[in-house]
Amino acid sequence: MVLGEKEKKIRKPVKKKFVVIAVLAVIATLAAGLAAVSLLKGDKKVEFKTLSENKIPQDISSQVIPEYRSLERALACVVEDKIYVIVTRGEKPTSGFGLEIDKMKLEEKDGKHNLVVYADFEDPEKGKALAQVITYPVKVAETDLTKLPDEIELRIQYEE
Repeated sequence: MVLGEKEKKIRKPVKKKFVVIAVLAVIATLAAGLAAVSLLKGDKKVEFKTLSENKIPQDISSQVIPEYRSLERALACVVEDKIYVIVTRGEKPTSGFGLEIDKMKLEEKDGKHNLVVYADFEDPEKGKALAQVITYPVKVAETDLTKLPDEIELRIQYEE
């Protein structure tokens, strides 16, 4: 079947529109990718290891934890040239409350270094018998940081 001049003219603009839409889609995808790369460029993953209770430096156990254990926060301190991050959950009325440090990253914003600490909080199972004792969930991690950050932000995720 041979197309007449009229049918050929109708098909050409449709092809051009398709090509223009495809080019715009590629440009939008590249722009989104570049934006994502520029946002993540300043972030640096912080390596750490969570310490067992008997491995926590004495200065942290005796001075830092007692002062901050009733608060829900993340803080950092230097002991013997090592930087430690402490995450406290505050005072809890029963056993069964837990926390784990999931990850840490260092963000640079306006020339300042912000340490973001991601922590998983676990609450006791509903209906479960628990010891009625005041607890202070806390975790201490030794990091690979070489200097204290300007700010520390705690980002919490609740486990189910």
